[in-house]
Amino acid sequence: MKSVGWRGLIVLGVLLVLGTVNVAIVGKERTKRDGEIVYLPLAPVDPRSLVQGDYMALRFAMADEIERRNTVEKRLLRNGEVAFAWVKLDDRRIASLSDDPAVASIKFRYRIRNGHVWLGTNAFFFEEGTGERFRGATYGEFRVDRKSGEAVLVGLRSDTLTAL
Repeated sequence: MKSVGWRGLIVLGVLLVLGTVNVAIVGKERTKRDGEIVYLPLAPVDPRSLVQGDYMALRFAMADEIERRNTVEKRLLRNGEVAFAWVKLDDRRIASLSDDPAVASIKFRYRIRNGHVWLGTNAFFFEEGTGERFRGATYGEFRVDRKSGEAVLVGLRSDTLTAL
């Protein structure tokens, strides 16, 4: 039997990486297509970056609330650790944290990055020259997978939930 050799190992490694990336992409696309609509109140942090093109840095009120609750409960989460927040939705599908999983509408997966709660993104990129259109952003529109709690930001909305 012939050994695989270093070229074979490289090909195997490339196939493994590409396969993993494709599985992640398919999962995100499925969440975008079939996920539950959830709106999270947001606050723009930084309007533009000349180096990275036009984008709006985002911070979500729910992330701040999760951090406050984790501090009060003395729940210390390490970087990279994944946890879930139970969320209730009002009649407009605007999310707020729930104290009781029994009355929660959906679970929202988050992870800790650099000591802060990460809800899937911290920026919204838009086409160069269209930044003015997003100044009135009040909510991030997410699609959330009901089973996994994985969330994908799909757009920004105004205070009346109008697409921007």
